[in-house]
Amino acid sequence: MSSQTVAALQAVLAAENAACYGYGVVGSHLTGTGLATTADSDWVAHQRARDSLTAMITAAGADPVPASVAYQLPAAVSTAGEARALAVALEDGVAQAYIGLVGLTDLTLRALGARGLQSAALRAAAWRRGTVAFPGLPAGSLRS
Repeated sequence: MSSQTVAALQAVLAAENAACYGYGVVGSHLTGTGLATTADSDWVAHQRARDSLTAMITAAGADPVPASVAYQLPAAVSTAGEARALAVALEDGVAQAYIGLVGLTDLTLRALGARGLQSAALRAAAWRRGTVAFPGLPAGSLRS
């Protein structure tokens, strides 16, 4: 596996690790609401993706970069609304990381990237209660 491929997998792993951490914060602010189950389900999905990526990187002969002890959140979270906004930001970050796999030449990794991007975009759409064009791409990256 090329260094470019390993780097792309490591970037996705980093995003999944951040999502695992972030969903702990999201879920803690949604306890007792109907969204707590959704947060828990999304947290488990990110844990499974993290574990799968860790195995892939290890199988490629590389060392997966471990998760950080803590992550800087994009904003303080103290309400259910702020928790929903954090979930959107986490999913957008994961979607952006999976785009790095879509650009590789390996068809299996491209398919993995497309599935990961789709899953993150669907979760983000549920949290934001709507969709956005080109999920995972920063707004300023599109030119007319």
